[in-house]
Amino acid sequence: MAKIYSKNALAPKSMKPKKEIVSFLLNYSKALSIAKVGNLNIEIMAN
Repeated sequence: MAKIYSKNALAPKSMKPKKEIVSFLLNYSKALSIAKVGNLNIEIMAN
């Protein structure tokens, strides 16, 4: 009854991200900081 869906990959193995996208995500993660104030989490962008 149970089917394992993860055996067939949805994306081809040759699929690789562009350097621009990787650079954007790394820069975004470096600029993002999260401050906890009471029960709230506040996201702060340095840029």
